[in-house]
Amino acid sequence: MTTHEAVQTVVPERYRTAVVPHIMVSDAAAALAFYAEAFGAVEEFRLASPDGGVLHAEVRIGGAVMMLGDISEGPFAAPTALAGTSVSLHVFVPDVDALTRTAVAAGAELVREPEDQFHGDRTAILRDPFGHLWVFLTHLEDLPEGELERRFAAGAN
Repeated sequence: MTTHEAVQTVVPERYRTAVVPHIMVSDAAAALAFYAEAFGAVEEFRLASPDGGVLHAEVRIGGAVMMLGDISEGPFAAPTALAGTSVSLHVFVPDVDALTRTAVAAGAELVREPEDQFHGDRTAILRDPFGHLWVFLTHLEDLPEGELERRFAAGAN
């Protein structure tokens, strides 16, 4: 099975084409190493900046591509410089429980334990050491029309 075929079975159709996040951190080399260890990220390429930092890099986590780099001049800031973030990064993975265990062992903060949700996914929330919030999901079921609203109204997980 190719990576593309595997992604098609893990990620619901509506999320297969998505916005590509580009996050900024204060130590992109350390972030790249952390994401590889904690989330199984595969570095696709890296461009060094003149000062030896990371100008731009791209990684793949499951079927999702993410860009990142060291903070430089301009309008960008790391969540740690802002006392938090209003953005979370959602990534579908084959086994959210296994990923959560690996990520916590690597130093991610567990914000919310993996749990089956009313929307048909098993979900965990983690905070990485660089201040970014991650929502990892394992898709469990496709819901027929109206079922999502019914479950939400019933307060079901």
